[in-house]
Amino acid sequence: MKIINLYIAFILFSTGCSGQTPEYKIPSQVPWSQRIAESFILRHTGSVTYDSGSPNRKWNYEQGIMLFALYQMWLFSGDEKYFQFIRENLDQYIDESGNIRTYSLTDYNLDNIAPGRVLLKLYAKTGNEKYMLAADRLFRQLKEQPRTKEGGFWHKKIYPFQMWLDGLYMAQPFYAEYASMKKDTLAFNDIANQFIFIANHTLDTATGLYYHGWDESKKEKWSNPRTGTSPSFWSRSMGWFIMGLVDVLDYFPPEHQKRDSLIKILNNLAESLLRYMDKNTGMWYQVMNEQNREGNYLETSASCMFAYAFAKGANSGYLDERFFDISQSTFKGIIKNHVVFRGDGLIDLLGTCKSAGLGGNPYRNGSYEYYISEPKRVNDMKGIAPFLLTAIELEKRNKLKN
Repeated sequence: MKIINLYIAFILFSTGCSGQTPEYKIPSQVPWSQRIAESFILRHTGSVTYDSGSPNRKWNYEQGIMLFALYQMWLFSGDEKYFQFIRENLDQYIDESGNIRTYSLTDYNLDNIAPGRVLLKLYAKTGNEKYMLAADRLFRQLKEQPRTKEGGFWHKKIYPFQMWLDGLYMAQPFYAEYASMKKDTLAFNDIANQFIFIANHTLDTATGLYYHGWDESKKEKWSNPRTGTSPSFWSRSMGWFIMGLVDVLDYFPPEHQKRDSLIKILNNLAESLLRYMDKNTGMWYQVMNEQNREGNYLETSASCMFAYAFAKGANSGYLDERFFDISQSTFKGIIKNHVVFRGDGLIDLLGTCKSAGLGGNPYRNGSYEYYISEPKRVNDMKGIAPFLLTAIELEKRNKLKN
């Protein structure tokens, strides 16, 4: 709370010390979905998701989840400006032949599949072949992606033999929607297996939680020499995983023999998460099972991801109805503890971990100390996007009050 108060003081100083009343860009009484989406749009002129200069903007999973959230906002609100933002953004990357600027297929990086979901949406809406050609390139990557012996996707070529929970959100929703559009029913066995494989390898039966990653070779310094798992329960990795589950199930054939297995994984994880939720805020800690350890903090993006998965899971019938109410409580807790209202009507979302991973250079060992050492960002898309998605799911029932 001290950090938030200091941040508020900075905002008040920066917007109010001139003695002028700042222009109020967003009306005071609007739905939360609109407030979140408008705050993002107003900060990102020119349909640009990143603040950096054009040469540095890369095809990226953060862009992917943000554009997907704006697409859902367009469907929910009917406001064409959200669709226009998406199209103008992707047109900065996709040429008429379907080439994707800054993308390299042979990196075999699952993170780069994530924006493909919106390519499929644009193709369905516009019929412009360049979007499907670009999506075909991403699908080709999946067909060539290196795999573990049993068939699980490596997270990246530079991380051989490794599956990370993050990758299930990055690749599988696109894979499922692409397969659905192409009427490739056989692909859904492969899609289901990706969740089942990593669940089998990373689940800790004592807690019901999942470790961030698994190394099939068991050679990485971060991996357990017996199980191959990384050492910590990083909240956002489970956030990616559970969002991947609820989004993939939208496309799964109802009669598919492995659909029930995915719903069971979803329900078991949702129940386990409740045991580690902070009862005062409805949020979750950066390292989930170390709530009272020095340096740990309530992390925004993971909390938003769980709230989204709970609300959507309940709305779709995958989860019990009580998870909708839990999502609503979490959403309100995030607003109370990690949202700052600016003088111009925009909001700032605090407390999102900038990035975290395993291995690489400098080496990330997956320890508790490592995860809490990563910096936090304000208005990070990994927080903003699931925050918006949660608002949309909650407002679908008109139960959320400003």
